[in-house]
Amino acid sequence: MTRTLLITGASSGIGAETARAAVAAGWTVALMARRAEKVAALAEELGDAALPVPGDVADLAAQEAAVAATVERFGALHAAFANAGRGIGQPGTEQGDPEEWRQVVDANIMGVLFTAKAALPELRKTRGHLVLTGSAAGRAHIKGSIYGATKWFVHGYAGNMSEEMREWGGRCTVVSPGMVDTAFFDQAKPDKLKPEDVAGAVMYALSQDPRADVREVHMMPTH
Repeated sequence: MTRTLLITGASSGIGAETARAAVAAGWTVALMARRAEKVAALAEELGDAALPVPGDVADLAAQEAAVAATVERFGALHAAFANAGRGIGQPGTEQGDPEEWRQVVDANIMGVLFTAKAALPELRKTRGHLVLTGSAAGRAHIKGSIYGATKWFVHGYAGNMSEEMREWGGRCTVVSPGMVDTAFFDQAKPDKLKPEDVAGAVMYALSQDPRADVREVHMMPTH
């Protein structure tokens, strides 16, 4: 049976590579990101197995519409990957920009909550899987890091959702990478993890036997 995965932040980096890996493994995918032209191009690359569902993860109605379109196209939703997020340009609290904080909280916290809220009714039907992009920054104290604090939320929420979803046969996994060479950074990081490494971790969690609840995959670059 073909399974379907909804990916947020699918226009590039980890999200795009996860979409490619999922399709290669026989999944169908729905691709959500704000940049409509990017998800359309990726969907064209992946063919009939992919559906572009552009939208902002900080908009609950957009996420609900994406889930509805996914189910209409593919018949069911078996997994959702809450991957979209953003960093902070002006670090710290005293020198930080409160408007930037709001945007980061909207993407990294509210966006994750909205993906879960929109997807859970369909995941419950399939005993499905919720995957969240955490971070090594959500497992350590980094001086003054507001971004890191949002990822602490993601890690805590993932554990809470694991406990909730197990009641009806669902699973929740947080994937927490260290530094990944993506457009998230202004400069290339060629000696760090690659998006396809993280995509492999996502697919590992999704491919486990239903009896195995892989709650976290933590990975770091060797250098």
